[in-house]
Amino acid sequence: MGQITSRGITVTLYEVTQTGTDDFGEPVYTETPTDVENVLIAPSTPQEILDTVNLYGRKAVYTLGIPKGDSHDWENRRVDFFGERWRVFGVPTKGIEELIPLDWNTKVTVERYE
Repeated sequence: MGQITSRGITVTLYEVTQTGTDDFGEPVYTETPTDVENVLIAPSTPQEILDTVNLYGRKAVYTLGIPKGDSHDWENRRVDFFGERWRVFGVPTKGIEELIPLDWNTKVTVERYE
């Protein structure tokens, strides 16, 4: 039997950086696009959709598998793939790299973002 290999796609993650403050002293942020390679994308299951609506009031559309070694902050970030805009919600779920056999050890859930 051969080794199972998978390859994800490149997605654009928007990193957020505080670039100053406005006239009311509130922080102003800038989004900077960063390409992240080898991200797996899977449609959310009906149970995941129901669970996220019940927990967060948001509809999960896809679950993303983030490659091992990735150090980006994915929480509440914008992500572009398939020619659409998406927003990560909930807390990323991360496993121990050495105990997970393939190339991905973090999962995030995204909803449609307009």
